[in-house]
Amino acid sequence: MTPAHLAFVWHQHQPYYPDDVSGEVLMPWVRLHGTKDYYGMARHIEEVPEFRCTINLVPSLLVQLEAYVDGRSDRHLDLARLPADGLSEADAIDIVDHFFWCHADTMVRPHARYQELHDLRGFGRSSGEDAARRFTERDLRDLQVWQNLTWFHELAFEHDAELAEFRTKGRHWTEEEKHWLLDKQREILAEVIPLHKKLSDGGQVEITTTPFYHPILPLLWDKHATHEAMPGHPLPEHCVPYEEDAKRHLRDAVAYHERLFGVKPKGMWPSEGSVSQAVLGPIADVGIEWIATDEEILAASTNGLVGRDGNGHVRNASMLFRPWVCGDDGKDLGIVFREHALSDGIGFHYQRSEANAAADDLLGKVEGIRQACGDSVRPPLVPIILDGENCWEYFGDGGVAFLRTLYRKAAESTRVVPTRVCDYLEQHPPTDRVDRLFAGSWISHNFAIWIGHEEDRVGWDRLHETREFLEAAKASGHHDPEALATAQRELDIAEGSDWFWWYGDDHSSPQDALFDQLFRRHLKNVYLVLGADPPGVLDVPISNAEVQPTHTQPTGFLPVKVDGRSSYFEWAEAGTYVSGNERGTMTIVTEGLIRSISFGFDATRFLLRLDTAGEAAADLATADSLRVVFHEPAGLEARVTGLGKGEPKLKLTRDGKTVTRSKAEFAAGPIAELAIPRAELGVVDGDWIRFYVEALKKKQSLDRAPREGSIESAVPDEDFELREWQA
Repeated sequence: MTPAHLAFVWHQHQPYYPDDVSGEVLMPWVRLHGTKDYYGMARHIEEVPEFRCTINLVPSLLVQLEAYVDGRSDRHLDLARLPADGLSEADAIDIVDHFFWCHADTMVRPHARYQELHDLRGFGRSSGEDAARRFTERDLRDLQVWQNLTWFHELAFEHDAELAEFRTKGRHWTEEEKHWLLDKQREILAEVIPLHKKLSDGGQVEITTTPFYHPILPLLWDKHATHEAMPGHPLPEHCVPYEEDAKRHLRDAVAYHERLFGVKPKGMWPSEGSVSQAVLGPIADVGIEWIATDEEILAASTNGLVGRDGNGHVRNASMLFRPWVCGDDGKDLGIVFREHALSDGIGFHYQRSEANAAADDLLGKVEGIRQACGDSVRPPLVPIILDGENCWEYFGDGGVAFLRTLYRKAAESTRVVPTRVCDYLEQHPPTDRVDRLFAGSWISHNFAIWIGHEEDRVGWDRLHETREFLEAAKASGHHDPEALATAQRELDIAEGSDWFWWYGDDHSSPQDALFDQLFRRHLKNVYLVLGADPPGVLDVPISNAEVQPTHTQPTGFLPVKVDGRSSYFEWAEAGTYVSGNERGTMTIVTEGLIRSISFGFDATRFLLRLDTAGEAAADLATADSLRVVFHEPAGLEARVTGLGKGEPKLKLTRDGKTVTRSKAEFAAGPIAELAIPRAELGVVDGDWIRFYVEALKKKQSLDRAPREGSIESAVPDEDFELREWQA
């Protein structure tokens, strides 16, 4: 049987954060991800010369990397450079509020000094103003260092002994040492593009591109493409096609890529995997030979010939795991389709697994695909496509052990061949044709994220009004060509997908208002560079969303009998967590085992309920164990085994030692229920509990709720219900 060809496509992307008119850069993400993920991912590949893959580099990211190397700064870097002994009150508040921007479990807690500073900040208990007064000069300087140091990739410390020694010191750095680190950061940023070019020139990596500022190409071309997946859905007031804009994003991307890497790109990941039949010709016109999108697009394009059953198994696997041909007006492209279950596994699940087990699990599933495809002259192609940046901060070591193990084992395997997409297509040209490509993205094969909410549609109309102003200015002949070019660039930036990602209620972050401000600022700049006053409507925020908590809080004591039977009244006043996407920057498209968690207290017990898609007892039987892990009180864990045998056994441990004669209870039926006496938790009124729930099988995490962080709640006192009723 021919081996399966495993085609990783790592998508590296950031929005265009700079305001080139004012010179401000309000967000640090290109710089921070640059010293971590863009550098580290390339180093990982370099370590295994036999490994092959594809990396998609978005031009709007690369432009910003070049600017940092040339000396550009950002607001956070400016704050880091300020002497700690001369900070204004406002600057100190900014630092204590914004210099913990990372995943605390993996990037703060492992570092004793950074955790001390996090505790000193007292999030949820103190305002930034109050907290800043507690920080000494040494504290502030150490925080300036740690916010930058924690974003250095682990491989950077292996490659640089001085850097490793710097981190080992851990605290009480001098101003000179701080600036040494910030200079080191710039040195690493300067390595990112040359490293990728080296890997490309050496044949290990195929570098692909995306339309320049990452627009949703089908929506620029024709917003009515929305209706293919969402018939009758409301559209913006203005739906004029921007065909020339779409072509410009494509032309500019290919030209920039060629300038940077010396060759034109063969492949393209259209922004967010967004495709339509209409954009295929323009993509082919700029010399692109292949594109990629999600498997659901193939399913929709073939009337369900390819798809997944209720258990997630692929129907007609051999049809999915092969390249296809698509095209328009005689202009053909190769197209491959993302296997989204394995892609989600890396993005959301393997972070909680031991590295060897996770790598074996992934390669085992690729081997399973090979077997499902049967004997064929053409080996199956398994495209795994996902962000190459956002998931790694959720791995305890930044993903180092997992990627090292995975790349090495894949390169050594006789059943799996890691490949560049271009090489596979050259050796096995596609023969099956998609007659008409369905219009949609990699998320639910539609464009709902970017046009499905009222805020999205308002954004598109503000964009249209600004574009009309620019077109009129061009036609007038009264403006300097350089000013028109600058105005056009500002409009192109505003056409990027990222601003619309944060509108509506499907994604949220503490920076929602800032993203909204940046979008409107780019539109304002079109007017300003052409000597006109921006209309007042661009001063009005588009986003009305507030950052929503990931779960609700209990509103009363719970009269629960732990029997695994569902009773509305027992859990009516519980706090509730519904499984979803806690990471604003990433979306998971596969459903997990745990659908919701309900929780609360009675006078003597902590109570928890778990719901699955069907009967909890049957669904949980697929797991070897279920555990409730407490961050507070620290070291406590409740673990249920015997689920598959229908004989669940509950054990409570503290710091790894069994709590003897525990009165904790567990039962599974239509729902699963757990009760732990408050006395065994070791909590009193007013204490906080923080916990998560996880299902495991063969030491692999099947699912976790919440997927990131923890559920938090205060232990109620006897007057709790009275206060809630009065509120």
